[in-house]
Amino acid sequence: MTYRAPVKDMLFCMKELAGIDQLTQIPGFEDAGYDTAAAVLEECAKFNEGVVAPLNWEGDKYPSSFHDGKVTTTPGFKQAFQQFGEGGWQGLQHPVDFGGQGLPKTIGAACAEVLHSANLSFALCPLLTDGAIEALLTAGSDEQKATYLPKMISGEWTGTMNLTEPQAGSDLAAVRTRAEPQPDGTYKIFGTKIFITYGEHDMAENIVHLVLARVQGAPEGVKGISLFIVPKFLLDANGNPGTRNDAHCVSIEHKLGIKASPTAVLQYGDHGGAIGYLIGQENRGLEYMFIMMNSARFGVGVQGLAVSERAYQKAVQYARDRVQSRPVDGSVKGAAPIIHHPDVRRMLMTMRATAEGCRALAITAAAAYDAAHHHPDAETRAQNQTFYEFMVPLVKGYSTETSLEVTSLAVQVHGGMGFIEETGIAQLYRDAKILTIYEGTTAIQANDLIGRKTSRDGGQSAKAIAGQIELTEADLAARNDPAAQSFAKRLKAAREAFIEVVDFVAGQTKASPNAVFAGSVPYLMLAGNLMAGWQMGRALLAAEDAINEGEEVEFMQAKVATARFYAEHILTRVPGLRDSILEGGESACALPLDAF
Repeated sequence: MTYRAPVKDMLFCMKELAGIDQLTQIPGFEDAGYDTAAAVLEECAKFNEGVVAPLNWEGDKYPSSFHDGKVTTTPGFKQAFQQFGEGGWQGLQHPVDFGGQGLPKTIGAACAEVLHSANLSFALCPLLTDGAIEALLTAGSDEQKATYLPKMISGEWTGTMNLTEPQAGSDLAAVRTRAEPQPDGTYKIFGTKIFITYGEHDMAENIVHLVLARVQGAPEGVKGISLFIVPKFLLDANGNPGTRNDAHCVSIEHKLGIKASPTAVLQYGDHGGAIGYLIGQENRGLEYMFIMMNSARFGVGVQGLAVSERAYQKAVQYARDRVQSRPVDGSVKGAAPIIHHPDVRRMLMTMRATAEGCRALAITAAAAYDAAHHHPDAETRAQNQTFYEFMVPLVKGYSTETSLEVTSLAVQVHGGMGFIEETGIAQLYRDAKILTIYEGTTAIQANDLIGRKTSRDGGQSAKAIAGQIELTEADLAARNDPAAQSFAKRLKAAREAFIEVVDFVAGQTKASPNAVFAGSVPYLMLAGNLMAGWQMGRALLAAEDAINEGEEVEFMQAKVATARFYAEHILTRVPGLRDSILEGGESACALPLDAF
């Protein structure tokens, strides 16, 4: 099945929800309006549909392989990655000063969705490189930026993030990799890192590892962690890859999904010590690494949306082709394509509405990021930064958790054929599972939402967003049509449930931590559902206005129908989540540990 990038829906989100033409008023983005977005997305779609997407199933059948310390990627990946770099796609939203195109994240997020829908395993290499670039831009020295960024932005070199160790998963306080200072200002790195995505491969001439390690004598815990550049090849006097560094891949993992993406175990310092270069200051490594983590967390949320979109497209095609049973309403005499059956249509609409809601959420969050980082007004920057930071755990957690529902529904639409590898839908189901785990599990995102984003300010940021949602409710309620009225009713109920939970979280986190954190993931799912639903409500209003103007009527009518479905079938889950959060904490922790 061929993948088709949903360019029209992306552009609708950018124009109507993210206000992309307002971005042109921000210095540096003067030429990054709707027309530029349309041109870039068309080229992005053409490249990914033609070059990257056909390699997706190949990567599942012929994964990356490991032999004698070297990783060979899926046939075709190396050539596709070269084209990816030459096309300027790695540098899309990175600074012009280092060879990038300097486009806003609003456009970059949409292009990332297309890339990840086309081929999740392939897209992980650029995703990790983006995170490494952002960390160096923020914390690297001028010399480090000049040395590494141009080659990374061009796609000639790639980047990794090295956090996890065998004894230190999400608890980075347990990191043991050590860094020994050398007289020349470098450090020697010793230790083992696991789960390193694209930690070894054959697609680029050098790999720039960003590695967390402890300098001798550093404080215990997370306050004693530093961040280092440890390139696969040390650079010669001309800045080109020369001597092999003492950083070696000793194995790659055999995984449930994303099989073409090599997940490496890296050993540092088995032959005298890997040469590393300190980024920023000693003992501030976790702070710098979180720049990569937040970048990657947003990116993984986009991955969730991307795999949902691909699964939806495959399910629709199958439902149109598969003939089985007579429709219950008698509209077709004899057996008909299964898309005629109400339950199949319900499943397809759930998939479609979820993907469109997550897309709207991601693109509006990306626009807030652009304003937070580039708007000339300090207060506007601060407001958008607060909004974006609140959205990151929702984009990551909600979009990935729902990708499991969407890909599972896609298998269900296929029936028995969905359980067979040759249809390709099983791959998407398997690939989606990792998204709720890496770059921080859903519970870690939920803990962040509770601690940093809700309790810390007494729920003020959350309630400020709820105030914006209430304005959308009023606009919907003022419309004299069934879709808007229905949406206003459901959005109001969801917003009120959200406020009740925010008050509970803000008021009880210290007093009753087990009760609050037992509902942490339900709170994240409630908030993500509401925020995506809010954007769908805004989309409904914009679509109705366009219909009244006679613009893109068929597309806009579909948007209204999809938004109404979201309100009546997905937003309606929110009050139930509220009840389990407010009243279910005791039962979650009631069973004695030895009774499990």
